[in-house]
Amino acid sequence: MNYKNFTRGLTISVATAMLAMGGASIAQAEVPSWCGPKQATLALLDGYGGNSWRQVTTASGKQTVELCPSITKYEYADGQGDTQKAISDIKGMAAKGIDALVVFGDAGPAVLPAITSVFKAGKVIVPYRVNVGGKEGENYSKFIGSSFENDGKTWGNWIKSILPNGGNVLFLSGPAGNSQGLDELKGLKSVLGPEYVFVNPEPFAVTNWDPALTQKVLTAEIAKNEKIDVIVSDFGPSLVGALPAFTKQGKSIPALATSDGNSLGCFWQDNQAANPDFKLFTVATGNDNVRLAVQWAVALATGGELPKEEIFSAPAYEDSVAGKPNPVQCRKDLPGAIYMSSALSPEDQAKAVGQ
Repeated sequence: MNYKNFTRGLTISVATAMLAMGGASIAQAEVPSWCGPKQATLALLDGYGGNSWRQVTTASGKQTVELCPSITKYEYADGQGDTQKAISDIKGMAAKGIDALVVFGDAGPAVLPAITSVFKAGKVIVPYRVNVGGKEGENYSKFIGSSFENDGKTWGNWIKSILPNGGNVLFLSGPAGNSQGLDELKGLKSVLGPEYVFVNPEPFAVTNWDPALTQKVLTAEIAKNEKIDVIVSDFGPSLVGALPAFTKQGKSIPALATSDGNSLGCFWQDNQAANPDFKLFTVATGNDNVRLAVQWAVALATGGELPKEEIFSAPAYEDSVAGKPNPVQCRKDLPGAIYMSSALSPEDQAKAVGQ
């Protein structure tokens, strides 16, 4: 996916039509091609919506829905990390007559029976980002994934550029067995040869993407491993509170290949000079994955043109070494809990996270 074209396609261009009679003007929003003429209602459902990444993602999804005037009602539900509530939310939205559902299925295959029942009831349902199992056309309308394996390859190629002779790699991911981390590892290992040694427990050190657990895990890994040359993490901001553990043990913070976040960019700017090994490379954190899922759900529900993309591809975002495509980003005037790679404006993100 061309990320710049993708984000440009999300903006509303306003055309002013001059009426011949009376000289009045009407501001008419351009309707995107994926928004068809049939009216429909849509709901966005999270398995867990309680962190800033989800808040920004939810706001991004709502913004995308608002581009289509054919969507007459929008609703949101947060499963709050409770699988049974997430299942109930999916069934409940369908029962109350919502036409299209976009689902972040955090619980994976556990929510597939609910998704399948909604699909078989004739609703449009689009799970995205998390693999819930099943098959398109049998269990749901469309699955919109993310190219996590490609993220791993992107990180791996950068690691080779800064450590051409190999080194010790510490890979951190979320819950045990999560498909995102497994796909990223596959991408990493397709690029990195045996001279790159993964020092973490197989397949990755489990952090649940939780900052407190990340700090505990990283502290233990520093104590266990005499040398860590590069850390790979699929949620960079969760590391901000943990990285000072290196300096406490008299070591430089090592290179980091991860996803972007304002708190991380500002931490790098504040600490890079005192940590000569602290190079930083990020891919876009992927809030805009929801936009593609919403576009598909709207198109299917309203009779719009189906999007060309089926998988969201997160581009490389920051590189402290090459400075391309961007140098490390930091907005100290805005909350740390925002993501500069998101198509949602930083100011709107600040509102979404309540700061």
